Amino acid sequence: MKRAFRLVSIDELKIEDARALRSIPLLGDLREVLRRAHYRFRVLRDEGRADHALLLNLTYWSPEAQGDVLATPRIPVDVVAHVAWHHLATRALAPPGGTRNVKPTADALFLGESIASAFDLWLVGRLLRGGARSAFLESQVPRMADVAEAAGLPKRGFERMLAEIAADPERAFGDLRALLFDATSRLHEAETAEAAAAVLADAEAHRFGALLHHYELSNWVIYARAYGASRKDARARKIDAALRLAADPVAWLVSSWVLPALHVKASSDVT
Repeated sequence: MKRAFRLVSIDELKIEDARALRSIPLLGDLREVLRRAHYRFRVLRDEGRADHALLLNLTYWSPEAQGDVLATPRIPVDVVAHVAWHHLATRALAPPGGTRNVKPTADALFLGESIASAFDLWLVGRLLRGGARSAFLESQVPRMADVAEAAGLPKRGFERMLAEIAADPERAFGDLRALLFDATSRLHEAETAEAAAAVLADAEAHRFGALLHHYELSNWVIYARAYGASRKDARARKIDAALRLAADPVAWLVSSWVLPALHVKASSDVT
């Protein structure tokens, strides 16, 4: 049987939006995390089938296994960061002693995904504040605007939201990450559509409630129900609590996850 993929390293991929990579050092650090971990991506041999790549990533994604699926040997810089945060979360929450065949907990799954997804908002804020042109901004902001409009947020309200994100990207990251973690955790626990609807209604009151459906929450919850262990995860909850208390949750992640993965004790201007 012909293999569907070929494995490639981060150095074998063309990183799109490299200008953003140069202007924000943390993106370079996250790329280096994947390089040092010898992370391997899977590129479809039938190149160009973005629809196949999307389905495979959303349906057969696993936090334990490397190998995000790409349609071509190109990767947007924000996807590099997304993959790196998932890798770091898996590393931080690996079973003691390296025990294999242990299901990840729903808490661990939601923690990793909330960090990786909320980082996009931090990146939006940093790029907006810097005033640099970016393909990421040109694609991401209109999608966010469409979701916010569908949620009933007026255009001026969305513009104010963007201004607030640019003014304090770290707080925006922290607030969105907490919302995503709380919403998916509660949706996972909800046993009926009525209970789930109540979760969504509560989330609407959050400052980023209008952006909730910008994220693949249904996939997160379905995956956790199918493959995750339902027990509470004390380590994931401890990290979640630490991020909520941190004055700068991105800096906390850099200090606790990124620098150790790079074997560095300190770094200047990592963000």
